[in-house]
Parts: sequence; structure tokens; C-alpha cells
Amino acid sequence: MTVQDRIALVTGGGTGIGRGIALALAAQGAKVAICGRHKEKLDDAAHAIYAGGGEVLAVPADVTRRPEVEVVVDTVVRRWGQIDILVNNAGASGRTPIDDPDDQRWLGILDVNLTGSYLCAKLVFPHMKGTGYGRIINMSSVLGRFGVPGYLAYCTAKHGILGFTKALALEVAELGITVNAVCPTWVDTAMARQGIEETAARLGIPPEMFREQAIAAIPIKRMASVEEVASLVVYLCSPEAAAITGQAINVCGGATAGMAG
Repeated sequence: MTVQDRIALVTGGGTGIGRGIALALAAQGAKVAICGRHKEKLDDAAHAIYAGGGEVLAVPADVTRRPEVEVVVDTVVRRWGQIDILVNNAGASGRTPIDDPDDQRWLGILDVNLTGSYLCAKLVFPHMKGTGYGRIINMSSVLGRFGVPGYLAYCTAKHGILGFTKALALEVAELGITVNAVCPTWVDTAMARQGIEETAARLGIPPEMFREQAIAAIPIKRMASVEEVASLVVYLCSPEAAAITGQAINVCGGATAGMAG
């Protein structure tokens, strides 16, 4: 399994799962570009990749803004000539119950997760087309498999990522480009901690108590690690995964094992 000398772009690559994926790709020999909205976090991730011997390029950008995505893609192509791998990891979450009087959080969560993935794939695609090789990995969630009350926007967006993945995979299959989604369970990241704190507050219990309840509901009785998610992404980006496309693969510790389909 190798991504040696492949050119990868990881959105939301400054923190959490995105940072872990960028580090893992670089460790396997890929040249990695990372983008995100927070320059200081991107710089920190880039330093970690460089310190590990990797080649890295950090470009601040908001994936919901097409001109900024265009700058990212153009910068990567000017630097390294092409883009072989796109990891649509940038995401946003938060409570959006149906009685929330403010629509902006709903719109923002859908914009980052869905429109951001669409724009990045759309603008990277011309640089994969005609090369005979391309890998697009869209980060969904177990909340793309089932619903959670109060998280209407996030569940909708992550379900939408699965439809986007399936449709795009069929559209580009004959070009040697594969498109897959990864659906993690709880992973100990800032976004997960936000969800734990929000839900605990709604339930009127301490965050640590809800964290224990959430872990108890996972059959393996622990959260998944960033490294476990990143390892799957690296495999899906490799030549060995060329026959895997249009799939949504769970890293769920068994949480979805009892579901049909």
C-alpha cells in the first residue's frame, strides 16, 4: 500500500481527523496540501508534517467560497503540477433543533459539509481527469447512517454526503477515479467534545457523564482513534483500493452492525 509521490489535498487539515489524515498520507510518501480557515492551526499541522520529513503546503481558505477554493487548487497545481487525492474533510456541526428560531446555523452546517465538498471536488476534478488515477474521499459520519434528535442539519449533511459520493463515483468511474465516503463514530476531537458538551448541557448532566454514556453505546466500548480513521483513508487512496468506489465505509466500533443495509 503506497501513495508515494502522490499529490493530496486535505480540507480542514489543520485539526482533528483532517490533521491526522494529512500526517498519515505524508508518512506514506504523499506530498500534502492542507487548507482551512485558521492559519495558526494550519501552520502548526504543517510544522508537524515537515518535522516528520514530509512535503507540505498550507493554504488558508474557506471551502464554502469558490474563489478561495480556486486559489487553493491553483496554488497546489502550480507547486506540484497536479492533484491525485482529495480528502473532503472540512466540516461543521452543532445543535439545530426544529424549533430553533435562527436558520443561520442550519444553513452554515449544510454549506460547509455539502457545498464545500461539492466545490472542492468540482475544482479538483479537471486536474484528475485524463490522468487515469484519482481518489476522492468524503468524510461523512455514523450520523450519515442514522439520526440523532437535535442535530437536523448535521445528520442531513452527512446523509447527503453519501448520496453525493454514490452519484459522483458513477460519474467518474470510467476515468480511473474512485470516490468513497468514510463514516466514523465518536473520535476524540474538538468537534466531538463540542457535541458532548452541547448534549450534556441539554440533558442537564456533566459532560463526562454523557461521554461515558456515549462510549457505553459503542460495542467496542471506546471511541475510534484519529489514526484508525486515517489508516482507512490512506488505504482508499492507494492503488490497491482501485476496485472500491461508491462505498460508505463505517469506522464505528460496531455501532451500525445491527442496522439493515
